[in-house]
Amino acid sequence: MYRLIERAFLIIFSLSVLGFFQYLSAENKPADTDKTTVQRLRMVEEQIAGRGVKDRRILDAMRKIPRHLFIDSSLRERAYGDHPLPIGEGQTISQPYVVAWMTEALNLKSSDRVLEIGTGSGYQAAVLAEIVNEVYTIEIREGLKESASKLLYELGYKNIKTKYADGYFGWEQYAPFDAVVITASANHIPPPLIKQLKEGGRLIIPLGSTLYYQTLTLVTKSSNELNVEQMGGVAFVPMTGEIKRK
Repeated sequence: MYRLIERAFLIIFSLSVLGFFQYLSAENKPADTDKTTVQRLRMVEEQIAGRGVKDRRILDAMRKIPRHLFIDSSLRERAYGDHPLPIGEGQTISQPYVVAWMTEALNLKSSDRVLEIGTGSGYQAAVLAEIVNEVYTIEIREGLKESASKLLYELGYKNIKTKYADGYFGWEQYAPFDAVVITASANHIPPPLIKQLKEGGRLIIPLGSTLYYQTLTLVTKSSNELNVEQMGGVAFVPMTGEIKRK
């Protein structure tokens, strides 16, 4: 009888210890919880692959990157929805599908050097950094540049360089670029960005002068000429700075 009581006591004690450590584990789960993982996988399958994006590298990148960390905590329940979201200072994080669509259109190689105009939250830069070796991103709003830089560093992205500046002038120090992504609308393509684009390079921009509608436009530089492809309608916040004076 004594041995049975002793054995029962040991079982109860072991279960209590196990429960205690499970509690500690639950209390210290990382920001990327099972719920957000499920939401992210669903986002990729339904919104991105389901709409025809086929580049496996892009799909894998967007399955991996915790998009909910790139927006304010008050909006994180909506992080994987099929829409843009505000990130402060009148700016937005783009609709997930649009991020994937623009990235795939550039037909990137891992060896490419990519310039992004409009860092915003840093999410597009993170997607690019999962695919190419070098990403250079410029943000005209210092507060957004600082917060994006901090998050990208915390997430371990060592192949992204950020800069607080007017993206109209590009980043001549690291030119030429294989690709340029402009994540704000403009009524023309800044000439310095064309100049800093490699021969055979691709540039993508929401082109148009209206606030609520632009045409996503892919430009390929070939023999110092520009081959232009209109891809479809989009809505981006406008580019600011020097472009407003042109």
